[in-house]
Amino acid sequence: MIEIRWHGRGGQGAKTAAMLFAETAIEEGKFAQGFPEYGPERMGAPVKGFTRIDDKPIRVHSGIENPRVVVVLDQTLLETIDVTEGMPEDGILIINTEKSPEQIRKQFGIKKGKIYTVNATKIALDTIGRPIPNTVMLGALIKVTGVLDLDTLLKNIVKKFSKKFSDKVVEGNVQAIKKAFEEVKGE
Repeated sequence: MIEIRWHGRGGQGAKTAAMLFAETAIEEGKFAQGFPEYGPERMGAPVKGFTRIDDKPIRVHSGIENPRVVVVLDQTLLETIDVTEGMPEDGILIINTEKSPEQIRKQFGIKKGKIYTVNATKIALDTIGRPIPNTVMLGALIKVTGVLDLDTLLKNIVKKFSKKFSDKVVEGNVQAIKKAFEEVKGE
């Protein structure tokens, strides 16, 4: 089973990303859970989302304490939260930032895991026109982990988003995901 913990701020789409990733896994015939953890937080307050994916039924129903993968939608969270808490030494950390993985490791003294970075906010602004990094980070997550197929994600995004958004917004999200898939950098 792969467990992913998402860190973001209210309004950045951590909950949506966690759930979209789980829904895409289900589309591929896997078992999955996607859910948020939040209380009375408001726009801008730290929030967490969780995704579990497995080839067999998932019997655990709780927050994720020891994620194999951590996705950070807002690099400023690194200043106040230990996003690597519970992550194994060989875990994966994917961060939305303009900085390189080496710069992030040095600046925040991150000792464990492999770090990947992508400027998801810039990609979102360029392709969608809004600074919401959640769908962008899905592209980076797929590239780094190989857990799901990029084409399945893109089809799922088109199917889900076409019900709520204009063709322009849908196409912007598709382009954003592809761009993050291409641009994510690791150590």
